Amino acid sequence: MVANAARDETRPDPDSLLAANRPEGRGRLTIFLGAAPGVGKTFAMLSRARALRAQGVDVAVGLAETHGRSETAQLLDGLETLSRRHVAYRGRMIEAFDLDAALARHPRVLVVDELAASNPEGSRHPKRHQDIEELLTAGIDVWTALNIQHLESLTDVVADITGVRVQERVPDLLLSKADDIVLVDLPPAELIARLKEGKVYLPDSARRAAERFFRLGNLTALRELALRRTADRVDDDVVDYLKSHAIEGVWAASERLIVCVGPDTLSEKVVRTASRIASGLNAPWLVVSLERADREPSDPADPGRIEALFRFAETLGAQTRRLIASDFVAELLKLARREHATQIVLGVPTTRRRLFRLRPSLADELAAQAAGIGLHLVTGSAEPRPPRRTRRQDWMPRLLAACVACLAVAGATLTGLGIEQVVPLSNVSLLLLLAVVVAAIRAGYASALLAAVLSGLAYNFFFIPPLYTFTIASPHEVFAFVIFLLAALIAGGLASRVREQARTALSRAIVVQSLYDFARKLSGTARTEDVLWASVSQLHESFGRAAVFLTPSEAGELALAAAWPPDAELDVSDLTAARWAFSHREPAGHDTGTLPASPYQFRPLTSPHGVIGVCGLRWDAGPVDALSERMLLAVMDQAAVAIDRARLAQESIAQAARLQGDTLRAALLSSISHDLRTPLATITGAVTSLRQLGTRMSPESRDDLLLTIEEESSRLSRFVANLLDMTRIEAGTLDATRDWLDVGDVIRAAVERGARYFPDLAVETAIAPDLPLLRGDGVLLGQVLFNLIDNAAKYAAGAPVRILARMESGQLVLSMTDGGPGLPAEDLEAVFEKFFRRGGPDGRAPGTGLGLSIARGFVEAMGGSITAESPVENRRGTGIVMRFPVSPPETPEACSP
Repeated sequence: MVANAARDETRPDPDSLLAANRPEGRGRLTIFLGAAPGVGKTFAMLSRARALRAQGVDVAVGLAETHGRSETAQLLDGLETLSRRHVAYRGRMIEAFDLDAALARHPRVLVVDELAASNPEGSRHPKRHQDIEELLTAGIDVWTALNIQHLESLTDVVADITGVRVQERVPDLLLSKADDIVLVDLPPAELIARLKEGKVYLPDSARRAAERFFRLGNLTALRELALRRTADRVDDDVVDYLKSHAIEGVWAASERLIVCVGPDTLSEKVVRTASRIASGLNAPWLVVSLERADREPSDPADPGRIEALFRFAETLGAQTRRLIASDFVAELLKLARREHATQIVLGVPTTRRRLFRLRPSLADELAAQAAGIGLHLVTGSAEPRPPRRTRRQDWMPRLLAACVACLAVAGATLTGLGIEQVVPLSNVSLLLLLAVVVAAIRAGYASALLAAVLSGLAYNFFFIPPLYTFTIASPHEVFAFVIFLLAALIAGGLASRVREQARTALSRAIVVQSLYDFARKLSGTARTEDVLWASVSQLHESFGRAAVFLTPSEAGELALAAAWPPDAELDVSDLTAARWAFSHREPAGHDTGTLPASPYQFRPLTSPHGVIGVCGLRWDAGPVDALSERMLLAVMDQAAVAIDRARLAQESIAQAARLQGDTLRAALLSSISHDLRTPLATITGAVTSLRQLGTRMSPESRDDLLLTIEEESSRLSRFVANLLDMTRIEAGTLDATRDWLDVGDVIRAAVERGARYFPDLAVETAIAPDLPLLRGDGVLLGQVLFNLIDNAAKYAAGAPVRILARMESGQLVLSMTDGGPGLPAEDLEAVFEKFFRRGGPDGRAPGTGLGLSIARGFVEAMGGSITAESPVENRRGTGIVMRFPVSPPETPEACSP
């Protein structure tokens, strides 16, 4: 297991490996970075492009701005230049980069100048860097040029340096996502000389540029920005290489700081000092809080100080992390090796030197073990000792601990004296040692320390000769007394330590169980509303404070979605703080730097898709401890994941519905294209024959063609009627009438209609006498029977069809059976689905697959049910059974014919 742990610690960083692997099929982005116009970025790009072209690589120029420089324009000779598109702009025609032409040409390497430029109105993308992103996605390697002043984060800095605010800007993320950065550098003096010679701008433009932008100080500052940003990128590449190759330790190519802080007042000074050091070195820095794994903070306000310190450090540009361990030095050095830190900054308080130091300080141990890592010690100013606290809540716990120690020792002493009156004891010291353990378990280390001292005094006074004095006569008794005192101190310390660990373990177990119950509760919720209500109830139960969740409405406004207690209300200041937290992705409200007057503290709920809501917790009752803070973050994270999962589930259902709709539309189109084309072709052929050969055909042939046209037209009419009926059923507009029907008359009418369309189909009927009248729609019931006859004609394979009508268990039962091959058991329910068709006797699937689906819709509209049965007789045949509830007529006149 040790070996496995060592392998895990030295394995490559997964994030670095993923970052190093570019998505398959994506092109490489190379940025030629310069400090200012005229340093030679385009010249460098075209020079490299010509060299690459000479090696046989497919290189093309999509856009190259020469700005009238002849030496740059000469480099275009011999390079393929793609055509540009002409766009009307402010009354004149201009040339613009043609993205579609570049995608159609698809060279291996494409040169596209001026990364920060904007596209003319009407283009596919407003910015050129968006065009380049599409080219990269298409698998084309792109070379482009960028001046440092066009980076978004440097806009204000450049404006302060040059007095000119750059309008064309690009996100800094483009620079970090670039596969290669080529720095094109030129000393400011040479650049100014090129400007005066007219090699940068035309004479009039060069004069204005020299007066406003191209000053020696401006160019020097911009050059420093370009060099620093390139150095930062190279440093990131070094770190990624170290992590992806599992190389630990320090490569001092650049500085990285780890800053150790705690809840003491010196930590704020440590953070400020580390910020100045990191700013001077242009180095990233990580602020780490050190916490014991086996004990809780002594001061309940400590977690609040740590959180405030973290927020302060983050405003200064630091990253923050909690480090929970028993051995601070080992964990800190392990973290430093993982992060490749070069310096560690920590504070050393100015206090009186102790006469006896049981163990070296953290600074001393780091100095002894941190080989190759610099150590910065920040000392605090000598502060006066704080005045004694006399409040009751401060001295009452101490008085209680002292009482526990005194009572434990007094009880053990009296018990020992009582036993010695009966039986002499040689090991009475064990009773006093037990008193120390009891005091440690009941009241902590301070009580155990006092009990150890009192036990030693009681042991000397009552049990070591001469009795009732503090004098020890025998040397071996002195040794026994010293050993007893040391054993009492050690036992008390260990017992109090076990007590603290047990309390910490219990509190953590409660938190873990609470989070587990909350996770189980969320696992059974599928709607966002249920997730929000479960979350607010969990927060209220865990913290005993009012909790609210706010989510954006369809209009984009943040609105209260759930609150517990349910009557919790938010005023204008609360809603303003919540909107701030939502829009700025940082905490707002009580105990923050934004709208602290609100009694709530609002925190954004973040997911991979952005901020999805805001969680608010009543904070004016005081800050929470470290364990509760972690529980709050865990609940918020789980709630965000559950809300995101619910949203994705809803989108998945909607997507499944869209896919099902597409499938149904495709099936409908396929059915129509196949089943309607045949009668249309037959009708067209018959009409064409009548037109061309009408007078030359015999009367019998003309009658046959006319009969064919009539039959196929009826078939088309049935298809269209089925489609309309299905539309009415799905739209919910089917309105069945409720008239009294004679079922026998409806059956006979349907059989007569079927005989006209299917003269070869034999239909037998059996109608029970004295059937009651049925309350329903005769037209719909007749259509159902005709659809069943039509279906039987396709699949009965020439066997007769029987229609039965009878009463059974108070219901009117209509059944139709055929002697066909039957249906497998798995298709008995599927036959009523839309577009379901099985192969007929000839192997083809006839019809549109809507007849039985329409039949079910009509029967259910009349309050009945319809099912399929197979086999029916001799392992063959299919039966369709309809059941209708029968109610007595309302009046005798209703029963009369």
